[in-house]
Amino acid sequence: MVLNEADADERPVASRRWLSVAILVVCLALAGIGWAVFGKAQPATGPVVTASVPAPLADEPKPATGGAETAVLAGGCFWGVQGVFQHVKGVTSAVSGYAGGSVANPSYEDVSSGTTGHAESVKITYDPSQVTFGQLLQVFFTVVQDPTQLNRQGPDTGTQYRSAIFAQDATQQKVADAYIAQLGKAGVFSGPIVTKVEPKGAFYPAEAYHQDFLNSNPSYPYIAANDIPKVDGLKAQFPALWREQPVLVGAGQG
Repeated sequence: MVLNEADADERPVASRRWLSVAILVVCLALAGIGWAVFGKAQPATGPVVTASVPAPLADEPKPATGGAETAVLAGGCFWGVQGVFQHVKGVTSAVSGYAGGSVANPSYEDVSSGTTGHAESVKITYDPSQVTFGQLLQVFFTVVQDPTQLNRQGPDTGTQYRSAIFAQDATQQKVADAYIAQLGKAGVFSGPIVTKVEPKGAFYPAEAYHQDFLNSNPSYPYIAANDIPKVDGLKAQFPALWREQPVLVGAGQG
């Protein structure tokens, strides 16, 4: 078929238009993959275990009636840590923030520099008659983070991503020390446990945009690739502790 002058002018324009659209689609796809793999990422499947993670042999006493106690845990980016514990039955609040450092009221930028000594952490308020400190630690070591990675989680490196338990009292110190020793002796993980039990210190809540981030952004590439599997792991491995509706900071809880 012979093209007239108008058709001849239009075909290359249309071809260029389709090529531009194709390039844009590819770029967007690569950007999402790049963020999930190279961005603020942590292991999607949690720690590498050689056996199931047992419950702690030593735990805090479980009261007959309700109450409120606090645990502060650090295990990499706090988005996923908070997102998991917000689904644990008996947890009444889980707040992302900063602990273990020497600077008062640090910003996210301050902590991200790795110079303040803080770790991205989550302050968990819980009812010990429904869930014990030991059970929280079992969840922490099973689905939340990899305790064999020193000062990092996945490609996130620096002391701000360290694995730490900030003991709030002598009982938590004893339970945490005993549990780490128990897991080490059992050879549960593929390498030595580097999780440290650190003393209680000031906890500073993170900026509002960090709170409830997993719940508000479930399809965000980083969350979908790295944190949703942790929440799914909680539901699958701890059905007795699973709660479908998360406790949210933005809902005024905690």
